[in-house]
Amino acid sequence: MNNGITLVLGATGNTGRRVAARLRLRGTPVRAASRSTQTPFDWFHPAGWDQVLRGVTIAYVVPPPVPGPVHDFVARAEAAGVRHLVLLSGHGADHWGDSAFGLDMRSAEDAVRGSALEWTVLRASNFAQNFDGHPFRVPLAAGELALPAGAVPEPFIDLEDVADVAAAVLSEPGRHAGRVYELTGPRGLTWAEAVELISRASGLPIVYRRVSPAEYTATLVQEGWSEDEAQHLAEMFVLLERGAAAWTTDDVATVLGRAPRTFEDFVLRATAADAWRC
Repeated sequence: MNNGITLVLGATGNTGRRVAARLRLRGTPVRAASRSTQTPFDWFHPAGWDQVLRGVTIAYVVPPPVPGPVHDFVARAEAAGVRHLVLLSGHGADHWGDSAFGLDMRSAEDAVRGSALEWTVLRASNFAQNFDGHPFRVPLAAGELALPAGAVPEPFIDLEDVADVAAAVLSEPGRHAGRVYELTGPRGLTWAEAVELISRASGLPIVYRRVSPAEYTATLVQEGWSEDEAQHLAEMFVLLERGAAAWTTDDVATVLGRAPRTFEDFVLRATAADAWRC
């Protein structure tokens, strides 16, 4: 069991806020840290890291969008007496090859897995909640989602499952030391099939359109994304089209003892919340 302070980085983000809430319900002492929390944490201002790490025995790490900083963070964590790191990464990272996508996550994995600390890596597939949040909710609400994705399926994972797994690992880290968990939904869906399910459940006329990576990048830039951000997201779809992350696993069940939530379950919950109505 983990009886010390658990640090949750990215505590106002998609996974961090869910993980922190679950740990608090378990009675775990939690230090929730992000740029806007009472104990602030910024990947690009390491002067504040020592205060964040004081008294921490285990940390949930959501890496920054650039390679490098996690190496320095791990060194600080070792010096501060942290014993275990749980890192959020991407599904199938070992199969990404020479893709320009995910260099940040691969750098973070190298830092954590090469350290003297105990570690666990959670490699998650694309979140189902990307459809009712950033970056896909707005185009879906407008009636069309245009992406550079074709017939290769994606095993979308529900964020609630990611958070359940992370909380379980953080609560009993010794059981999961040295493990890499590939977290996926129970089956793969093409992006067009996912949009069709959303349209059917919501009763809204939403369509999917396949575009080229170059066209998608240009559209994102027009919407206000930086060129680097747009190219990075487009590179993800190029990688996915290779089938590098299309496979499913039983790792959610291995940790939690139950099957992962289905994409249909997410769609029903999001529809009940009127996620795609303007």
